[in-house]
Amino acid sequence: MKKKLIQLGHSPDPDDAFMFYGLACGAVDAGPFQFEHILRDIQTLNDWARQGKLEVTAVSLHAYAYLQEQYAILSSGASMGATDLADYVGEDGAVYRPERSSLSPEDLPAQGPLLVARESCTLNEIKSKTIAVPGTMTSAFLALNLVLGKFDYTVMTFDEILPAVADGRAEAGLIIHEGQLTYPQLGLHCILDLGRWWFENHNLPLPLGCNIIRRDLGCEAMFRISEILRDSIRYGLHHRQEAVEYALRFGRGLNRELADRFVGLYVNQWTLNYGPKGRNAIATFFQQAVKAGFIPHLEKLDFV
Repeated sequence: MKKKLIQLGHSPDPDDAFMFYGLACGAVDAGPFQFEHILRDIQTLNDWARQGKLEVTAVSLHAYAYLQEQYAILSSGASMGATDLADYVGEDGAVYRPERSSLSPEDLPAQGPLLVARESCTLNEIKSKTIAVPGTMTSAFLALNLVLGKFDYTVMTFDEILPAVADGRAEAGLIIHEGQLTYPQLGLHCILDLGRWWFENHNLPLPLGCNIIRRDLGCEAMFRISEILRDSIRYGLHHRQEAVEYALRFGRGLNRELADRFVGLYVNQWTLNYGPKGRNAIATFFQQAVKAGFIPHLEKLDFV
């Protein structure tokens, strides 16, 4: 029987590569499907999702506010910020606490997208600057709007932002992906950690990215694909060393230690399943954005 082709879109980043390692290496049974991995930057994937181009794709959670009619959210594949701070609550109500280090909360690694500049300054001072952002549909951009209100910005690809801030072409930058770990190498200052800001205000992880599936596949296929992708994430977590080695191919400027740290930030218990607390984080994020007038009200917020 000919297998059904499923185009699977994700970013060329270590965390996404880690998630889909089980499928990519053939260790996870794809069942009646043949998965074609389509690697693009997150802004492109957000744009393509508006067109319904791919059956399954990673998108920014912000973008999902405009995709609810065509797509449902997969219950696995979450990218959450502040996961070193927030306790995970499972479907059974059991609490799983992250392995927190002896560091104080202020000294923990980045907890989400970062606002950086060449010189240290206050948030009031940063409001007068033009901020380089990695796309207006990213969750980082929406979260920064919740902090600053409307601000002047220029759009760059995420990997252009750090060099632009470092050499003065941009006054400040909103950084995502591995830039959250590598910005000190360029002598830049963190003005705000959006993951920590969100947690301090809501006691919830900051929802950033999700995997979504097109509704026209039908319920049976949607649930089967959801199980397969969760199995791939579980395989990576259970074969961490091999999965990190594979993910290293996608880590710009990361050595193995940094790649492992980056994967740990965004592939964890939350990624296997949002759980009730993760779903509450998404609902709260959208509620705050609707209240502030940045996105339309969501009629459908369902998970497969």
